[in-house]
Amino acid sequence: MSPLAWIALTSLAAWLWLLLGQGFFWRTDQRLPRWTAPAHWPSVVIVVPARDEAGVLPESLPSLLRQSYPGRAAVVLVDDGSTDGTGELARKLGEQGEGLPLTVTSPGDPEPGWTGKLWALRHGIELARASGPDYLLLTDADIAHEPDSLRELVAAATANGLALVSQMARLRVATGWERLVVPAFVYFFAQLYPFRWVNREPARATAAAGGCVLLRTEVAERAGIPESVRHAVIDDVAVARAVRRAGGRVWLGLAERVESVRPYPRLADLWRMVSRSAYTQLRYSPLLLAGTVFGLAVAYLVPPVAVCAAVVPGVPGGPGSAVAGWAGLLAWAVMAGTYVPVLRYYRQTLWLAPLLPFTALLYLLMTVDSAVRHRRGRGAAWKGRTYSRPEAAPDR
Repeated sequence: MSPLAWIALTSLAAWLWLLLGQGFFWRTDQRLPRWTAPAHWPSVVIVVPARDEAGVLPESLPSLLRQSYPGRAAVVLVDDGSTDGTGELARKLGEQGEGLPLTVTSPGDPEPGWTGKLWALRHGIELARASGPDYLLLTDADIAHEPDSLRELVAAATANGLALVSQMARLRVATGWERLVVPAFVYFFAQLYPFRWVNREPARATAAAGGCVLLRTEVAERAGIPESVRHAVIDDVAVARAVRRAGGRVWLGLAERVESVRPYPRLADLWRMVSRSAYTQLRYSPLLLAGTVFGLAVAYLVPPVAVCAAVVPGVPGGPGSAVAGWAGLLAWAVMAGTYVPVLRYYRQTLWLAPLLPFTALLYLLMTVDSAVRHRRGRGAAWKGRTYSRPEAAPDR
């Protein structure tokens, strides 16, 4: 057989293993566990770090203030050095009607060794702890919640003995680039951290989605959050690991009533979202980068190349490479089939499934670009701040 045939068979074997041996990552059935209402509803403070979020705050903040929660709850918005009037806008939104009490505060510039978001969370959590809440809901400023979201999160946590409950918010999918790239973001995240592996005991993976994290205050204090993860760029995974090290149970799933309202209309916007932390995920390792590029190429790019080589006249290894063609076609079919549940979750056309190799190529290029940025000292740039090479969160 030709070298291409062997590589295509390797790709097919990899996809069969991913289909059955990677925690059924492609399924979308990990939703909030069943719950019953507690006899006494715990107190909660919602902490929202916000930096230059005036464009999305009118959609997200009112959804938090209107939470129909039976217990005591309040909202703390931390204005993290915004230059677009985020703090003033938040105060006006809080004065427009009845709802949960809102406190708007600002921590000043981050101290050395802190990433901006975690510095804002530190200030907000300290302020929240003054009222002694049982739980903290850490949610991003672009996340909108249905009115019963907080009630369901707390009930699921109390009924199942969970120290951390995190939902991956349904991201905005409106433009062509968002349809092509956003569902794949969730797909790749679940492939890296299969939700079933996170939620089982004992766990085989640990992760959270930073846009929506309900955290038991007592466990957060025991885990030293946020001080113990102050260096982390990928703060959600770092927080989940700290909670698990402190003996708390972690749950992660897809959201039904929590959505991101942040638009990513251009490919450049999506590119920045992915590339700012991709190399951090690889622990700034050139070896891990090379392995990732190789793995993505074999798994996602080889199948369509093998099919084209088998059917297109004049292509090297053409009509004689039937083995490569069939192996590539089967691998491509398995790949597309595992992508279908995520597309359905996002209510997108299933014709996007065969385009996953092209989307994977974009993610491959974003990852390489992330490494190049770090090598050039530009690191994880976000809203005017650059973290050239922050220390990765401890994994022990």
